[in-house]
Amino acid sequence: MIRWYPHVYPYAAVGLGSALGSLLRYLVSMSSLAAFGPLFPWGTLFVNVVGSWLIAWLATVGSRYTQGRLARWQPFLVAGFCGGFTTFSLFSLETLYLVSIGSPWLAMTYAIFSLPLWLVAAWHGQKMARERG
Repeated sequence: MIRWYPHVYPYAAVGLGSALGSLLRYLVSMSSLAAFGPLFPWGTLFVNVVGSWLIAWLATVGSRYTQGRLARWQPFLVAGFCGGFTTFSLFSLETLYLVSIGSPWLAMTYAIFSLPLWLVAAWHGQKMARERG
């Protein structure tokens, strides 16, 4: 019998975690929209802040305990759930990592240029879709 389970587990864990994180993000966004209206994206702000805190906490605790239950849950929790809940959380963690390895200028450069690049990419994607529409 071929033992494929250990090789598939991380991928399945990331997929399931991502699905649950995305579902929760959607529920938070819809609840926020119903509660506060469409004037400001409170739900997105909330998930980005909570997701950034959660991914940093999980990665820090996980780095202390590389064996055991929490280590086995890392693909589900960090890449999966936090990644599905908000991709901004990974950006936050990566920026902190650059600071922690002694590259604060690289971290600042990454942070400063990321948002404008994301906005330009989104604008360009929207423009291309409208032109072909």
